[in-house]
Amino acid sequence: MQRTLSYTAFILLFGITGCKKFLGKNPDNRAALESPEQVSQLLATAYPQSNYMAFTESISDNVNDKGAGGQDLTTVQPYFFKDVTENSQDSPEGYWNACYSAISAANQALESCFKAPDTANYSSQKGEALLCRAYAHFMLVTLFAKTYDPNSAKTDLGIPYVLTPEKVVFQKYTRKTVSYVYEMIEKDLLAGLPLLDDTRYTVPRYHFTKAAANAFAARFYLYKQEYAKSLSYANAVFPGSNVTAILRPWNSTYLTLTYNELWARYAKASEPANLLLVETASWWARNYFSERYAMDANKKAEILSSNVTGGTYAFTRQSYTLGTNNYMIPKINEYFVRVSVNATIGVGYVMVPLFTAEEVLFNRIEANIYLNNIPAAVQDLNDYASTRIFNYDPASNTITTSKMQNYYGGDERQATLATLLDFKRAEFVQEGMRWFDLLRYNLPVTHTTTDGQKMVLEANDKRRVFQIPESAKLSGVELNPR
Repeated sequence: MQRTLSYTAFILLFGITGCKKFLGKNPDNRAALESPEQVSQLLATAYPQSNYMAFTESISDNVNDKGAGGQDLTTVQPYFFKDVTENSQDSPEGYWNACYSAISAANQALESCFKAPDTANYSSQKGEALLCRAYAHFMLVTLFAKTYDPNSAKTDLGIPYVLTPEKVVFQKYTRKTVSYVYEMIEKDLLAGLPLLDDTRYTVPRYHFTKAAANAFAARFYLYKQEYAKSLSYANAVFPGSNVTAILRPWNSTYLTLTYNELWARYAKASEPANLLLVETASWWARNYFSERYAMDANKKAEILSSNVTGGTYAFTRQSYTLGTNNYMIPKINEYFVRVSVNATIGVGYVMVPLFTAEEVLFNRIEANIYLNNIPAAVQDLNDYASTRIFNYDPASNTITTSKMQNYYGGDERQATLATLLDFKRAEFVQEGMRWFDLLRYNLPVTHTTTDGQKMVLEANDKRRVFQIPESAKLSGVELNPR
């Protein structure tokens, strides 16, 4: 996406390349925003246009050392639980910069909404800007601060929550607490959601619609461990009883698609399962299967070979390998943009589903588990399985609490939760989502190398929190302890 407005003051603060590009300009040199339509145009850039999948997938338990393959630092260093020194696309620093760039755009949009003489006409834009600001801060606090824990959130260091456009080159910021950041996210989320107007969007899936905002709220309150609220917002995404109608048809329509057709459809705006999409500059689509530290045959078997239903995942019917031991599910697609018509170089872009119907269903299941609504959770698990198991047969594939307990052990709640987490792991494999569950449940991660080295990331390891960019110190932001 070509940007037409210069608004990214935070890039000045936190990106070295950004400093070189913009220091010669006033950071507040944005074009005047004199209409709701112009604010809407700016808001198209208020979503983080960077990709977390490379580094979150590579630090998770979804990957192994294949012994050969690509050596991109955004996958190598997370595999070895090291701070990533790469600072461009697909890196933690690149994602940090993109989030604050999105926040800067949202804040500029909000300032224009508040200063407009006819503020009522900007109501929907204000709602979208608040949701965008909340989402970018939420992702930052999730990746660059400790996981929310009600027992320690009031003392754990958060990330800077930025509420106004930057007016100087080196604005000073402080890190308050995780609790404070969550309070501010909640405030923006609750203020923005009622203002959204889905009819304003030409392509709704590229913006916070009411469905996408409810999906965000369901995730936020799940992470905050307020399960009744998470359930309520998840239910708002599924107003009818036919949940399966908006889930991806993996064991039906998807099975009839060629690989190219599946790549084209997975992150398409017309796919009902996609609630919010964002275009990101990224090489992940061309690299994720061929990197040395990625899913190999053993991990593929661990994640996809068996499940509690007794059936096989339809995913496996569409997976394939390119080269030796390079397995992929064809869902992450690249759109390559040449720097000029006759050029052979350019930039790769990946459309990322930020919120999907599948995740909302999973969040509803998890909320019901903690609210002791096990029958409701089991019903949703069966609805999900009916769209994922190859040749699904209710007579043999229906999930019951006894079947889950026999498969996993533990009590009814533990077995249902284990089923959910395994389904989520399979659903989002190679998309980086597994890392968020490993964080929330304090699950250790073990990585080994082909030469016998073993590395364990324990539940309390400080390296589970990605390091804040060194360049952030220019604005007084304290780095994470190591």
